[in-house]
Amino acid sequence: MKIIGICDRDTAVGLRLAGVQELYTPGEDAVKIWNNLTDREDIGIVFITEKISEDIGKTLKDYRLRNNIPIVLEIPDKRGRIEDHVDFVSHLVKKAVGVEVK
Repeated sequence: MKIIGICDRDTAVGLRLAGVQELYTPGEDAVKIWNNLTDREDIGIVFITEKISEDIGKTLKDYRLRNNIPIVLEIPDKRGRIEDHVDFVSHLVKKAVGVEVK
């Protein structure tokens, strides 16, 4: 299974240094890239910046509700966390354990 990243160019540099081989830096076509990746079966983890995950929006949310793989991890970009952004993984941990992860 592959680990991929969907992020801006600056975040891509960090992910490349961390060993992520396959990176996508979408401009206006983030939904198109996401749809192309979800058709593949060789992806295990997707790192995606919070900004891009908000751009994809409902499409990403619907995908997460129906599929367990790939695991989608939202990460902040170089500007830091988006204030009112709800991280899906933290939300699941809080729901399962009852403790908020910060």
